[in-house]
Amino acid sequence: MKRGKIWHVLALGLAVVTVGSLLTACGSKSSSSANSGYQSELKTSKTLTVGLEGTYPPYSYRKNGKLTGFEVDLTKAVAKKMGLKTKFVPTKWDSLVAGLGSSKFDVVVNNITQTPARKKQYLFSTPYVYSKYALVTAKSNTSLKTTSDVKGKKLAEGTGTDNELLAKKLGAKILPSGELSSTLDLVRQGRADATINAESALLTYKKSNNLNGLKYRVLTNKEQAPAKISALFNKKNPKLRTKFNRVLKQLRQDGTLKKLSVKYFGSDITTN
Repeated sequence: MKRGKIWHVLALGLAVVTVGSLLTACGSKSSSSANSGYQSELKTSKTLTVGLEGTYPPYSYRKNGKLTGFEVDLTKAVAKKMGLKTKFVPTKWDSLVAGLGSSKFDVVVNNITQTPARKKQYLFSTPYVYSKYALVTAKSNTSLKTTSDVKGKKLAEGTGTDNELLAKKLGAKILPSGELSSTLDLVRQGRADATINAESALLTYKKSNNLNGLKYRVLTNKEQAPAKISALFNKKNPKLRTKFNRVLKQLRQDGTLKKLSVKYFGSDITTN
């Protein structure tokens, strides 16, 4: 082979190597940039810091001193797919959302309902639970069959809850109550005509208790749209929210979301 041809071949080889190196570098940079995008928004490197109360079974609670529950397992599954460790920070409700605002957490996962007021200040993930409402009455009660029958009736509801807001919207008189068990007792005793509560709460209650003389009917979507339960993010972390949503979609598609729901609630409440 002549010297000129040899140099021509070498030049072509070097060009191919150079282009290949550039493409590899660009691909690596692009991949690195995609990962560092949301990871740069994390409070602690390679760790998803999660705010929650840890006092509301089956969403999050302690069993034998260990934090567990539907939202705990779900968050761990999301973090694992994101290649992150999980750090849970149990916090009282009064300080939970405020803590997110001051970047104490990367995300709050605490049975939080999407509301217009919260959307103005924070970012929500796509819903992972659609919490339907149920109307609970005594079995002997035949006067409360639909939501239109609630007007003027006395309903036992937790102060400041979505249940109380809905009952007020329907024209009910409110009898303030605390835990679900206490609320149901008020209905059993006839001190309240009924209560509107989350279907998920009743499903959990039924796993270890008997309704004893009570009946309930789940409200249709037409009567009242289900509450959309989602993870809450700081508006400064849009890339983290986007990544979280992508992984959440994968967990819905591969059946993990449904499996966790059935495990903790005895039913699939992750679809509308």
